[in-house]
Amino acid sequence: MPAFPSEFADLLTPRGLRILKGRDAEACGALLQVPPRRFLSLTDVIQVKKAVACRAALEAALQDSLVEMEDPIPPESILGMTENYAELLPKTVRVRTALLESRRSRSWRAAEQVGLTTMLRSESFAAFAAAVSGRALRRKWGIQVLCYGPGDYSGPHNDHHPEDLEARDGYVDMHITLATPAVAHQWLVYAQGGHFSQMVPVNTVGGVTVYRLPFWHYTTPLMARPGQAEAARRWVLLGTFLDAPRAPARAKTLGRP
Repeated sequence: MPAFPSEFADLLTPRGLRILKGRDAEACGALLQVPPRRFLSLTDVIQVKKAVACRAALEAALQDSLVEMEDPIPPESILGMTENYAELLPKTVRVRTALLESRRSRSWRAAEQVGLTTMLRSESFAAFAAAVSGRALRRKWGIQVLCYGPGDYSGPHNDHHPEDLEARDGYVDMHITLATPAVAHQWLVYAQGGHFSQMVPVNTVGGVTVYRLPFWHYTTPLMARPGQAEAARRWVLLGTFLDAPRAPARAKTLGRP
């Protein structure tokens, strides 16, 4: 039997189901708040026992098919400077990922075998993201798996895509975190009021984070508990959702009443 349910809803706690049905005043539409809210962290919406079982499936099925994604700090960001305090830092990252967009990849076959791709494509997965974002989302969405190990991180970035007509006005990411007990800590730091002043722990088992991008944020290096580096991993199941096209306004007609 697949370790992941075919519907995301089957992982949810009573509160998670209330959010899915649009009945949680705190979470539903949270990313439509004024002033703008770009990020929401939820830690009580997925059943822990089921989250642990899903994590075990990832550990067994996907580790050998992960590929390294690494963009270090370029030396020219220092050596190429010609003016004091004019430094520019591109997005830097070190993490492993599972390639789920190609059916030919080993990762896709492994994820399909444990039921992961089916769950990430389920209607309730998208409906949960839509409920928190407060927006209608497109029927097709991107999926990905990330795996952070000791020292892995994602540097400051904003995920803005001004050249993409469908994403430049904003889009939604939803992450499910499944961290192993060997992780000591990892944090998501994000900007509020023009400063990196907010942070939340993301080394959870079944935590859900929902983002309205673009906005500035980064993920701190994962730290392992003493002597447990080999077992320290944080799995992230990710969906990326574009806004549904707006319905065209009905043209006003002129004529006799």
